[in-house]
Order: sequence, then C-alpha cells, then structure tokens
Amino acid sequence: MVEWFGHSYKNYDFQMFSLSHFVIISILIFVSILIFLFRGKLKAEEWRYAEIGVAISLIIMETTYHLWMLQNGSWHVSHAIPLELCSISLILTVILLLTRKKLIYEILLFTALLGASQALFTPLLRYDFPHFRFFHFFYTHLMIIWVPLYFTWAKGYRPSIWSVLKLFIFLNVLMPVIMFINKLVGGNYMFLSHKPRSASLLDVLGPYPWYILSLEGLLISLSLIVWLIFREKAVKKAEITRNLPIQ
Repeated sequence: MVEWFGHSYKNYDFQMFSLSHFVIISILIFVSILIFLFRGKLKAEEWRYAEIGVAISLIIMETTYHLWMLQNGSWHVSHAIPLELCSISLILTVILLLTRKKLIYEILLFTALLGASQALFTPLLRYDFPHFRFFHFFYTHLMIIWVPLYFTWAKGYRPSIWSVLKLFIFLNVLMPVIMFINKLVGGNYMFLSHKPRSASLLDVLGPYPWYILSLEGLLISLSLIVWLIFREKAVKKAEITRNLPIQ
C-alpha cells in the first residue's frame, strides 16, 4: 500500500508504448466506439445520474492526487496549481457534467481532442501500473476525451465556426494570466516561460517567445479541422426540405 501510494517509481517505471500503455490506448479507442454505437441509448435522461457520478469521481481523484503530492513532499506552487491545459480541461469536464453548458462544451471539445489525446499517446509519466499516479493520469485524461464525445454523439451538442473563435478568445484571455502567475511562482505552466527540457513539438516551432505564436496558430488550425469533423452536418436540413409538401 505504501509503495502503491508512495513517491518512488523504482518498481513502477513507466515506459511509453509498453504493454500497459497499449492497453490504455486500446481502452480509449474501444470505449469511444461504444459511445458512438450506443449513442441512441445514451440519450436517455436516466444517464444524468451517471454524469454527476463521473463528475464527483473526477473531483475525488484530483483531490487525492493533490493529497498524494502533499504526503510525498512534491506539492509546490511552481508546478502543482491546475494551470496546465489538461488540468484546465479537467475542470471544464467537471463543469460540463454538472451544468451541461454548451459554452463549456465548445471549448472542451477542442482542448480535449487536441490536448488530452496528445497527453495520452505521449504521456509525461513516471509511474506504471498499478501505481496510484498511473490510475489518476489515465482515468482523468480518458474522461476528458470521452465526456465531450458523449455530449457530441449522445446529447447532440455540436461545435460551430464561432466555437473556434470562442476557443481563441478563451486561450488569449487565459494566456497573460498564466504568464503572470509563472513569473510569480517561477513556473512554466503551459510552457509559456520556456520550452520543455526534453524533446518536443515546440522544438520545431521556433525560439522563445515566437514558438508561443506558432503553437497558437497550430492550435487554431487543428481546431478548424476538429470543427469540420464534428460540426452539424446539413443532412437533416436537406431531409426536412425534401419532405416539405410541394406548393
């Protein structure tokens, strides 16, 4: 129990694309397919209790994560405040589950599919199965992706072209706030202070601070692709038009 919830990863050294990682990727794909296939049944209002249950589970899991950091002496304002994009997406996920607000969905769909998915496929993680951190990392990131997919396919939420604009505004309001906090606490939230020391996509996006503009442009471009895939199709409108009586 001590090792399972401890700070050492000596017996839990995570390796990218190991068996446990491939199992998680398989679960991601399998459950996503199930959400799509059973979208009709998931429309029922009785699933409201499940939505609230998932929201509570995410709050408990994230609270336990912070308790874990405190217990092991690794909690510090320079890295533990929930200001990374995935941490912000987690907060948005909980809010969406509790409120069902369309505005929250419009932002979360993009941050989840572009941010949390990247974190799942290339996780910055030291702890392998069955360490607590392994469960925390993958459970929260999987839910960040599944929840907006559930609201898209089962609840009929769809992004519009204005959703991309809302994302752009959201990020650009958030960015100077996080930069200011980075200065105060000596942090590097959202990599707005410097590039990560390990190899990353940012290495090909130019030097600091220009890579921030490049990254923002890339995010908006990819968001447009997400919008094209998930936008409301014109099929229903065409069907309605065909069924109108001829005057």
